[in-house]
Amino acid sequence: MTKYIFVTGGVVSSLGKGLTSASIGMILERMGFTISMQKLDPYINVDPGTMSPFQHGEVYVTDDGTEADLDLGHYERFTDTPITKDSNYTAGKIYRSVILKERRGEYLGQTVQVIPHITDEIKAAIRRGASSAPDVAITEIGGTVGDIESLPFLEAIRQFNLDEGPGNCLFIHLTLLPYLRASGELKTKPTQQSVGKLREIGIQPQILICRTEKAMSRDMADKISLFCNVRKDAVIEERDVDYSIYEVPINLVQAGLDRQILAHLGLQPRRGAEWGDWKRMLDTIQHPEHTIEIGVAGKYIELHDAYKSIYEALHHAGIAHACKVRIRKVSAESVANQGADGPLAGVDGILVPGGFGERGFEGKIETVRYARVNRIPFFGICYGMQAAVVEYARHVLQIPDATTTEYQPQAANPVIDMMEEQKSIKEMGGTMRLGAFECTLAPGTISQRVYGAERISERHRHRFELNNAYRARLAEAGLVMAGVNERLDLVEIVEIADHPFFVGVQYHPEFKTKPMRPHPLFREFIGAAIQHSLHCRGASRAAHIEA
Repeated sequence: MTKYIFVTGGVVSSLGKGLTSASIGMILERMGFTISMQKLDPYINVDPGTMSPFQHGEVYVTDDGTEADLDLGHYERFTDTPITKDSNYTAGKIYRSVILKERRGEYLGQTVQVIPHITDEIKAAIRRGASSAPDVAITEIGGTVGDIESLPFLEAIRQFNLDEGPGNCLFIHLTLLPYLRASGELKTKPTQQSVGKLREIGIQPQILICRTEKAMSRDMADKISLFCNVRKDAVIEERDVDYSIYEVPINLVQAGLDRQILAHLGLQPRRGAEWGDWKRMLDTIQHPEHTIEIGVAGKYIELHDAYKSIYEALHHAGIAHACKVRIRKVSAESVANQGADGPLAGVDGILVPGGFGERGFEGKIETVRYARVNRIPFFGICYGMQAAVVEYARHVLQIPDATTTEYQPQAANPVIDMMEEQKSIKEMGGTMRLGAFECTLAPGTISQRVYGAERISERHRHRFELNNAYRARLAEAGLVMAGVNERLDLVEIVEIADHPFFVGVQYHPEFKTKPMRPHPLFREFIGAAIQHSLHCRGASRAAHIEA
């Protein structure tokens, strides 16, 4: 019988519920349990696909083509559980389902209400998320306790607990212990208020995880226990990490969270949890042999979460090379306005990520040119690959007005054009080419060597592609068509052979990488950047000796 864990958050948003939930999943897997992971988001959008990255951060894409919350990326990076369309439900999805049922007459004339109809739909979504019948199903409730929009979700999990019976559900509440520098104190009152709000709803958390930047004293834990009606040993400290988010699972185990979960759910571990490999990875992070700097030139660079998976993939690749990867965040607009020499001077590699629209695209093109001409390792992803194609067409093929129809629909030379299957689509949400598609790799290419395979599957999120009308001319001029989707005859990967590393991909490899299993293209990109760094240092040293 599946056991259920519900993770809620209080006091403030962005406390790290996603990381904590992912860490709980990883801890359980290491003890031999099968799990499922799910995020319930209280916003009305059906999915985050139409939301600005400045509002929400990146949109994560699953193999089955779901546009989902970025926390699902944490779930996949920390655990081995499959993530699907049932791993993320929003209030918009829930309400849409209920309204469609009402329109079809499925409620047989009833007055449709939040309770029981919306809450029943939420409970059904929780069960769909656990349809694989795992040992433990983990569901994170988005938002903050006290938010109006979260109330139906909290009411639903309260009811779910009653439906499942004693010992089958566990409520874990993540809260904040703010540190007041003026008085040098951690304060427990916000935690007390947050738990009080939950108890008013009818939910008594059995475990409290307290996020803090300073060590929590035993007296403070006792005080929280007393006022929040939680056992003393179930008040768990989650202190800010020193080096990496991947310290979180180890820290939670050391704080005793694993024992508390087992005790509350009445479970016995299937095997002893082995953490040696994870600790060795953390040791590599803390004691790197190299340090390099990668310039990431993007449109949404001001918000770290807008390219969350990109940054994590770079760090994963760095771990594989015992290398610390510093990231220089560069606004593509600033490159368009002042050129690439200043913003990108001295970087060891350049990555141009995805995006949409005209703003910053010319800066991305100039960034690609800077990397190509100066022989700096380059990696272009989605819109970054398209920028690389436009740059090559303009400056190698000498087509100065080459561009994309994404923002120039009547372009004379659309080397990037909308896919045929997309041209009749009018709605925005969930209508792009989404999810996993196969790609056949050309023999002898960088990609084929790095993947070590002839055929791969990667996740996509786009409407525009390299225009096949220009494909032969680009290839004759030296742009290698390294990967093609044969069914649709679409170019998925472009390369330049006579370059230390120049690869552009139409898909999103950052969605298929883990800290101990980095994506092969990211791993090769960072390897090339290390070689570039060593070469530059050697040249600088030789010049210094000669001087």
